[in-house]
Amino acid sequence: MAGKLFLVPTPIGNLDDMTFRAVKTLQEVSLVLCEDTRVSGKLMKHFEITTPLKSFHQHNEHKLVEEMTRQLATGQSFAMISDAGSPGISDPGFLLVRECLAQGVQVESLPGATALIPALVNSGLPCDRFVFEGFLPQKKGRNKRMEALLEETKTIVFYESPYRVVKTFKLFKEFFGGERKASYSREITKLHEETFRGTVDQVIAHLEAKAAIKGEFVLILEGKQ
Repeated sequence: MAGKLFLVPTPIGNLDDMTFRAVKTLQEVSLVLCEDTRVSGKLMKHFEITTPLKSFHQHNEHKLVEEMTRQLATGQSFAMISDAGSPGISDPGFLLVRECLAQGVQVESLPGATALIPALVNSGLPCDRFVFEGFLPQKKGRNKRMEALLEETKTIVFYESPYRVVKTFKLFKEFFGGERKASYSREITKLHEETFRGTVDQVIAHLEAKAAIKGEFVLILEGKQ
């Protein structure tokens, strides 16, 4: 009988957000696939989980998908985690899930921490219907993504790094106008968590006034009215 792949969310900052079920699952599987064994090793040590770790990230997942699926098909059960949040959401996971399902291996996704939903709900913008765009391309393709969203009426959610966040909001201004409502949340669940709400112009001014911009960002943009 084939084994099972468990997708296990991990805290995005505050370790108290780890669920009892997540800890139990990581303790019971035979292997935990993770992006960075150094990062996940700290989490495992904190919760006294001794299950072996194996690196599985965007640079090697194509090579490992078949091997991991083959091992799962023999009856072993693995868990997959990312450095923070839910596997598959702007993190590795999709390729292995697809192959497991194609080979008849069961997949179970646990609920848990993610930066997307808290930032959306906290934005004050409509959250009953939304689109998730994840990270924009770093170079080519950014303008095309913006053009494709010009007529979008639902709230739009992006992930962005601190190094490109101002540039991205200026891109929003160029395509959607400086008066479009927006917000950002950063360092969610951490000590210096911050959410700022306003127009695109106000967000840009707020960020440019900062001495330093730190933390991973979730950007929320109002849809077309």
